[in-house]
Parts: sequence; C-alpha cells; structure tokens
Amino acid sequence: MRRPQLDIQLKTPEQIEKMRAAGLVVAAALSRMKAAVVPGVSTADLDAIAESTIREAGAVPSFLGYHGFPASICSSVNEQVVHAIPAADQVLREGDLISIDCGAVLDGWHGDAAITVGVGETRPQLLRMAAVAEDAMWAGIAAAARGAASGKGRLTDISHAVESAVRKGGRYGIVDGYGGHGIGTEMHQDPHVLNHGRPGRGPALVPGMALAIEPMITMGSPRTVELDDGWTVVTRDRSVAAHVEHSIALLPDGVWVLTAPDGGRARLGDLVTPRQPAGDSIG
Repeated sequence: MRRPQLDIQLKTPEQIEKMRAAGLVVAAALSRMKAAVVPGVSTADLDAIAESTIREAGAVPSFLGYHGFPASICSSVNEQVVHAIPAADQVLREGDLISIDCGAVLDGWHGDAAITVGVGETRPQLLRMAAVAEDAMWAGIAAAARGAASGKGRLTDISHAVESAVRKGGRYGIVDGYGGHGIGTEMHQDPHVLNHGRPGRGPALVPGMALAIEPMITMGSPRTVELDDGWTVVTRDRSVAAHVEHSIALLPDGVWVLTAPDGGRARLGDLVTPRQPAGDSIG
C-alpha cells in the first residue's frame, strides 16, 4: 500500500520571523500562567489569563473555536494527558501536576507550546518526570537542528532522539497516537512527529520546515482513553502524565525555537541561528 504524500509547507525566513512574533505571544501567555499556578486557582482562571495576554498582543487564541474547542488553553491535570477543557470548578490542589498547552495566531501565523508545572509542594518523582519530558523535547529539537545542518537528517531522527532521552531518564510510558506536527498558516500541518521510532526515516529535515515537538509521557502505562466530552485524553490506568512542547523553525544557519524567550540559546548554544536579533526575548 502506498503511503499518502505529505504536504509540507516550507517557510521563507521572512515568514519565520512572523512565526517568531506569534511564538513570543505564546511564551508571554505561558509565563504569566506559570506564575499564577498555585493551590486554589481554577483552570478557568488560567484560561482567562491566556486569552487576555494573547488579545492584548493583537493576536487571537488559536485553540478557541478550533473544531469547536471552547477555550484558549488545554489545562490537563494529573492523569489528564492532553486537550482537557478549563473549568471554573476544576481548582488546583497542592501536589497536582498540570500541563498547560497554549496557541496564538498573529498576522496569519501560528505559535504553539506547552509546559508542565507542579502546584505547590509536588512529589519529586512527578517533577522528575516533567523534567525528563522537557529534556526529551530538547533532545528532539537538537536532533532536528543537527539533521538539517548535515543535510542528512530525517524526520524520525527527532522521534528517536525523544524516545532515547525518555528511556535514559527512567521507566515512563510514551503516549502513542499523539505527537508533534508541522505548524505555520495552520496550527496542525504535515508532518506528524512521533515521539518514538527508528531514526533515518520519513521526509528530509530541510531549512524552511517548522515543527511543534511535544513529548507526552506517563508514570505508568502509555495507553489512553478519550472522555465523553470528546476532548479530554486521560491515561487508562489513571497514572499522572506530563506534556511539553515548543514550536521550532529550521533555517540554513541553525534552528530557532520560536516559542522559547531566548530562541533556545540556553539549551542549544550554537545550534541556534545567529540571525536571532539581540534582545529578542520576553521577561
């Protein structure tokens, strides 16, 4: 059976600059929400922070209304993996672990990122899982950068790097069926980016590609189920999950982490494109 041909949108450097502007809006929203994560805050409160931050920047929440989604963020707590709907009656408690996924569209271009945050005093093993997920995301981004620079990289080099970092970090479930994606004039584009797999397969990693890299791991089984609301995905065994994400762009002279305030410089060093303007960051 022939596999369907992918429609991968390659961006010009000028278009990537526009995506960077959208990415910084997302970064600002996530920064404000992270600061607001304390016991007693509802996920609806966090959603209001995101929407106001995005609109103040002249952007539009890309999640709101997306296939009928009713909010500006996905706020997934504990066993919720992704796509949980914020609610006034979902109040954060001491020890919870929350994933906040946020997107914005500015001048027709999308940014998309997610963080996982502990609420108050959180069990060290849960914070460790969140750190492993973040390390795996950065490993995937580094693989993308090196693959594009060498001219020999393939999409599943990212997948393999993510999986290898997770396996190195401990015994965690890697959620299947969900993963990263292309991003640009739409929030979700080709190609789908798995969080596991053998390297050296799939489309070539080339300048102009923009991808969202997003590991999702669990403290137990990787199996998930979607709830009756048609959105919220939870672990089947109700183990706690972590989810992180950055949007990146590949350029001839390096990678640009579009949703990281520093463009990825602290984690990736010289792999980051030097065309990033000095002072291009948010507080």
